[in-house]
Amino acid sequence: MYQDPNASPFNALPKAVIVLAAAIFAVELYFMAGQAGLIGNTRGGDDLRILAIQDYAFSGQLLDYMIRTGQFPAEHLLRFVTYPFVHFSFTSMIFAAVFVLALGKMVGEAFGNVAVCVIFFVASFVGALVYGLLLNDPRPLVGGFVGAYGLIGAYTFILWVGLGRTGQNQMQAFTLIGALCAYQLIFGVIFGASNDWVAEIAGFLTGGALPMVLSPGGRAALLAQIRRR
Repeated sequence: MYQDPNASPFNALPKAVIVLAAAIFAVELYFMAGQAGLIGNTRGGDDLRILAIQDYAFSGQLLDYMIRTGQFPAEHLLRFVTYPFVHFSFTSMIFAAVFVLALGKMVGEAFGNVAVCVIFFVASFVGALVYGLLLNDPRPLVGGFVGAYGLIGAYTFILWVGLGRTGQNQMQAFTLIGALCAYQLIFGVIFGASNDWVAEIAGFLTGGALPMVLSPGGRAALLAQIRRR
């Protein structure tokens, strides 16, 4: 089969995945520009990052306040969808972007561009909501990992259905999420754990459930698997 050696590697990526990863990276470029003194009237990239976290991160305490007062200002509700694009560090951003690119490609090829965006943002929203409702953690929630875990959940669904159709052990579909949880456990023991895993697991479960709604045959495939058991 002929392959064009000059073809862009980005052509193989769904457009939604490219846009999400580019948005994540663009915010970090903004911080880097501030650090380099390229943005006027700023004191540096670190200050820009701090300000962005203050203005765009999800806060469980703000959620508690909104529920308690019955007031839901738009600028605070927007935090549910803006926090995935702000990270505590460049390294954290790189890992999140890689997850989005890798998992988003596979999910996008299976369900399409719209589904990628829906899974990413709905998983981010549900993850933050669970984080805010279950915990009383003053630490802000930031980063694209919750949305990426939603994509992992959707990819797990794809594997689960595929393995079932071929008669293989469907538990193999959970190998990736199992490995990530084990890594987080080890990392947490060594360096200290945060409560972000609560939001990430909620994002994963949300992403695993959404294909049944987004995919015309998703629900039928699930019901067929249940009947076989």
